[in-house]
Amino acid sequence: MGGPPSILRWARRLVAVLISVLALLGAVRLVVPATAGPEGEPPGVRRQLAFLRPALEAGAGDEAQQLFPEGYFFAHALYGLTWVELGMREPPGDRRATALREARWSLARLDSPDGRAPFSQDLTPPYGVFYQGWCNWLRGGVLSLQPADRRDPAELRRFAADSAALGRAFDASKTPYLEAYPGQAWPVDSTVAVASLRLHDTLLPPRYAATTERWLREVRRRLDPRTGLLPHQADPGTGDPAEVARGTSQSIIQRFLVDIDLAFAREQYTRFRDRYVVSPLGLGPAVREYPDGMDGPADVDSGPLPLGVSLSASAVTLGAAQVHADAPLATAMANYGELAGLPIDTPSTKRYAFGLLPIGDAFLAWSKSARPWVAQVPAPPPASISWWWRAPLLAVLAVLGAVPWLPVLRRRLSRRRLRAWRPSDRST
Repeated sequence: MGGPPSILRWARRLVAVLISVLALLGAVRLVVPATAGPEGEPPGVRRQLAFLRPALEAGAGDEAQQLFPEGYFFAHALYGLTWVELGMREPPGDRRATALREARWSLARLDSPDGRAPFSQDLTPPYGVFYQGWCNWLRGGVLSLQPADRRDPAELRRFAADSAALGRAFDASKTPYLEAYPGQAWPVDSTVAVASLRLHDTLLPPRYAATTERWLREVRRRLDPRTGLLPHQADPGTGDPAEVARGTSQSIIQRFLVDIDLAFAREQYTRFRDRYVVSPLGLGPAVREYPDGMDGPADVDSGPLPLGVSLSASAVTLGAAQVHADAPLATAMANYGELAGLPIDTPSTKRYAFGLLPIGDAFLAWSKSARPWVAQVPAPPPASISWWWRAPLLAVLAVLGAVPWLPVLRRRLSRRRLRAWRPSDRST
């Protein structure tokens, strides 16, 4: 009869099997494509959205608001923007209906007292450039999903009016960086807003070419002297850099610059990639919050900074790489996320980090679905990463999968040695 030693032996084998299966699953996640570029259907994103919608209805936006001031806004905006990205991959017509309905639902959540709550109506434009820029971008996306001759007249009027308010604010400003909050200006927010003006000029008769050119000219005069990139924060009165360029804002800036000016965007993206994309401990690509060789404090935007790396910036850089047609980096970021993000798949949903932080799922879904809205997909930049970045991680997973079996192998070798000695024992 099998006693406790037998039960313990089988329990150990069960644990060994489980560890080996998890290691194999990790290896699969490192090599199976986890994104499909600007044109293809991004794997798993629709199931992420199926998880996010009920989470938002259950208060995930309010929970995100407790983490940082724009939590509610981003949770809903990114949900709607991801649906726009998916809808743009569909042919015009009824197949876009779901994307259009969900994007409108998201926009209605933003165009509400809860959506405007953190922002000041007294700013120019009202509620500040962050709120107006992101809303205008999403509203333009909603219009992009509709046939040109059947666009909703009220949505058109609102998009034209909000674009005009942004255009007037930029034209009247001494600085290219408008305020998002009283006395505070972040260049990333104005970048999104100017991209929305470029989107306006593709959907409606062009009006903002001069505004955009002036903005670009003034931005080039105020780059961060350390990195040559747009700074993280700027003086609200002059637009002069107030803080070094940082990964959390750069990852978004690099995504939107493509739709403003492709040549300037490629120059900025190359600088960003060279100074911020690293491979800590040789275990895969990640994005530093501060430029290589410089350290700084973490905050609510960056999250913790192990080895100087921001997980949020790393996730969003996936989208920046994708709109720049940097397939090697986008693929590497996506595969690394499949390993490190601990995704849980079901037939109908997908969530990362056990679904504990839906705002993280929203950022990742938005990044995996990234594509240019105004510009054509650019030519790929020179590759900065090869397939072999996976080799160290695959080796680690192979070791992890094998280690639990070493005691079993040792016992079997011991038994073989005993059997080999027994005949000689009898002969003596």
